[in-house]
Amino acid sequence: MVGAGITGTLIAERLTRRGLDVVLLDRQMPGRGSTAASTAMLLWEIDRPLSHLAAAYGFEQASRCYNASRRALDGLVDLVRRLEVRCQLRSRGSLYLAAEYDASDLRSEAEIRKRAGLPTTFLDYSTLLRDYSFSREGALYSEGAADADPVLLTYGLLKAVLGRGARLYQANAVAFDSARSGVHVMTEGGVEISAQYLVLATGYVMPDIVRPTIQKGASSWAVATIPQPAALWKDGTLLWEASKSYHYARTTVDGRVIFGGEDESLVDPELRDSLTASKTEKLKQALHQLWPASSLELDHAWSGTFDTTADGLPLIGRVPSFQNIFAAYGYGGNGVTFSYLAAYLIEVLVSGQRSPLLDDFALDRQAP
Repeated sequence: MVGAGITGTLIAERLTRRGLDVVLLDRQMPGRGSTAASTAMLLWEIDRPLSHLAAAYGFEQASRCYNASRRALDGLVDLVRRLEVRCQLRSRGSLYLAAEYDASDLRSEAEIRKRAGLPTTFLDYSTLLRDYSFSREGALYSEGAADADPVLLTYGLLKAVLGRGARLYQANAVAFDSARSGVHVMTEGGVEISAQYLVLATGYVMPDIVRPTIQKGASSWAVATIPQPAALWKDGTLLWEASKSYHYARTTVDGRVIFGGEDESLVDPELRDSLTASKTEKLKQALHQLWPASSLELDHAWSGTFDTTADGLPLIGRVPSFQNIFAAYGYGGNGVTFSYLAAYLIEVLVSGQRSPLLDDFALDRQAP
């Protein structure tokens, strides 16, 4: 397993539970890459609306993807509770807020979700204002979301994995080779590791052997306010907006508001970090507009690089042209949920089974 962030540890948990011998490699401390930058809004809703996916792939396939995401989040919550991982996990609802004045698209989205059996309700302006005090033309309320601390979640899973005999090494994997009999990984220090299977879970740092055409890099910014438990919105519901460049928000156990967005299609770390001050001011303005009751005094501001796909779906499955090498890249706003889904699908691949989701999420699929 190359990568010991949330994706790698979730896959390792699944495989060690199956009784497999697992070695994890990471070039830095576990969970210190894109995992640490995550706001850990655990949504089953995909970045692309179900109606958009259905237009691209047909209702059956789009519905299958959405329901798989929902089941994955249910499975993740159940796993955390069974393993008693202390990661501040809380069950939440989610509000998908109309970003503009017209909420007709959200009404249509609610109808197609209902057809797919998804737990979503459309809230009109008056209902949203009455129940949540948000002044938007409408919103979709969905059940079954959650939030958590992503680093604590990773460490809790890693503890369980190592307790089952898995091994963790700090090493930078730089070369990969495969054959019918197995795979070989060469580290920067000249160590060669041989195994039956290799799983790449390296976040936004993608090895050269993985060449998807549907993926691109981006950066996002986020802030965390001081604790203000008396100034939070109802139930700490997860918030995100129905627009391509949406803002998103959640609360924390100690009463902070985490607010993020202002995404841009850039991946250079120095350029990204140089924009943090100006992005922070924009986020504060957007937070005040959305929720005037919030304090704008901040304790933290940060940025992170992540990847997106043209259809909002993850990249999970076999690496084309390489036997026994699999990849798991849970991109977008619900990457943690996709990571759990990846764990299931990698187990399917290792066991020699099939699933239609492997075609839905294939690394070599083309943009719709």
